[in-house]
Amino acid sequence: MCGIAGWIDFGRDLTQERAVVDAMTRTMACRGPDADGVWIDQHAAIGHRRLSVIDLEGGRQPMTAEQDGRTLAVLTFSGEIYNYRELRADLISRGHRFRTESDTEVVLRGYLEWGEGVVDKLNGMFAFGIWDVRKEELLLVRDRMGVKPLYYYPTADGVLFGSEPKAILAHPEIPRRVNANGLRELLDMVKTPEHAIFTGMYEIRPGHTVRVRRQGLLKRRYWALEAKEHTDSLETTIETVRGLLDDTVSRQLISDVPLCSLLSGGLDSSAVTALAAKALAAQGGGPVRSFSVDFVGAAENFVPDPLRSTPDAPFVRDLAQHVAAEHKEILLNSDDLSDPGVRAAVLAATDLPPMWYGDLWPSLYLLFKAVRERSTVALSGESADELFGGYSWFHDPEVLTAETFPWLTSTPGPFYDGTPLFDGGLLGKLDIPGYRRSSYGDAIAEVPVLPGETGLEKRMREISYLNLTRFLNTLLDRKDRMSMAVGLEVRVPFCDHRLVEYVFNAPWAMKTFDGREKSLLRAATRDVLPESIVKRVKAPYPSTQDSGYEKKLRDRLAEVLGGGDAPILPLLDKERVRGRLDGSVSTASTQITRIDLEVPLWLNAWLESYGVTIDL
Repeated sequence: MCGIAGWIDFGRDLTQERAVVDAMTRTMACRGPDADGVWIDQHAAIGHRRLSVIDLEGGRQPMTAEQDGRTLAVLTFSGEIYNYRELRADLISRGHRFRTESDTEVVLRGYLEWGEGVVDKLNGMFAFGIWDVRKEELLLVRDRMGVKPLYYYPTADGVLFGSEPKAILAHPEIPRRVNANGLRELLDMVKTPEHAIFTGMYEIRPGHTVRVRRQGLLKRRYWALEAKEHTDSLETTIETVRGLLDDTVSRQLISDVPLCSLLSGGLDSSAVTALAAKALAAQGGGPVRSFSVDFVGAAENFVPDPLRSTPDAPFVRDLAQHVAAEHKEILLNSDDLSDPGVRAAVLAATDLPPMWYGDLWPSLYLLFKAVRERSTVALSGESADELFGGYSWFHDPEVLTAETFPWLTSTPGPFYDGTPLFDGGLLGKLDIPGYRRSSYGDAIAEVPVLPGETGLEKRMREISYLNLTRFLNTLLDRKDRMSMAVGLEVRVPFCDHRLVEYVFNAPWAMKTFDGREKSLLRAATRDVLPESIVKRVKAPYPSTQDSGYEKKLRDRLAEVLGGGDAPILPLLDKERVRGRLDGSVSTASTQITRIDLEVPLWLNAWLESYGVTIDL
């Protein structure tokens, strides 16, 4: 896993701009702490920061391909290609010679053989840029599910690009401005594909390429979810799901550095951990190493809330014992979560205010930081809920008729409403409900359906599509930023595009055949799981219930309100804020009860730290 950056400019000589490219590349140091490199030609400057995972010595970048002493192409690559060994053998049979054992060189040689068509052959998570010296063209590519991020900023004579916005913002000519739509995106749980919040900047959409040449910029979709008739029986479907899971988990165990799994005690992470343990045993490897996170006093003081009915710890212990994992529990407290240094590190990693999910951002950062002390690669369970139908809103009749994003219905409660403390005039001007309706309409218009598909089946396909293309990316972003902030590579087996394509088209009746959520996943993996995990009801990533954490948020917001010059103040309804601060602190504080405090605090910290100008 790595960080990439670059600058293409057909109107100036970039060999004179080394300092700028170095600065852009340095911003990616957390993503690539092991090595760095820059390649510069007249119109192209390509940077790379490396986290060494495969072929530790040979995979240095930017990587060049030469012929007869002439450079043909230059690659800066982030991610992992899980089928690189098969592709390497194919390319060797076609006459290619390799200098390294890395998957990076497979991508570069694959481009020389197949051109842009190489993307169709890759199985993995990736974001990369290839400068074709022969054509003077840049090709930017993002993986099918958007596991790895990639941003770009078109200029008058070319483009700037990077794994994170900070690489582009490091360029001295790029303003830090946000318009009304950017603010709407921040204040509502709607992630519009390609929208990067900063005015003029874009995020390459999953499954897309962007080609940059003198004539201009061309976007192309190379992959998307498609509606296909599912003809397999239930028994065959379960067997196929299991076969795909076995294959993708085994592929993602390839690593030349220590590897582990992230374990919450839920079905998703438990299935990944158990299948990894099984695969390692078959390979003659040692026990699977696993990590979980919990909070001091959580076991003794746990109170069920609308998001969680049970604590994680007992289930984590059951799974770890069942597969004989080498397990480590990471314990956090409210001081850890509210520590100014931790919150500053989270903000620096995201480049945007990480408002949604509240304390989950700092807790995930601290978990990954602890894991990184013992491992460089981790397997995680993201995408299973979106793919197999795990969330409560998949199973709520109200959602079937709601003309909005499922996670913004009343099913999860007020969890995603972070606007109560904002100025009414501002909210009226932004018209967030109208923006949401427009975004929802655009998303629904994309959904592929089978000819004649109607009723429940069509609606559940829509809900699945919305989750996989609009909700999942918020979780993948969170996972990527927090893991790469500490140089940890996190792999997501459930995002394997073969699995996604297959399960997306399985009928809803199959996905709920046992009357519960994630029926197919449960049936496909129950033989490797303890009965307690098989029976457990869906629970999200844990959050602290310590009222002391909410007290710290209140104290900080009171400081902001009393300071008089905080950039967030013109956006807030000060009387509402005072009323909120005067209210009592819940004895069982939760994500739901704290979200209105988290949102203005993160937004204020971002406006201060990044010097952002809001254009309304």
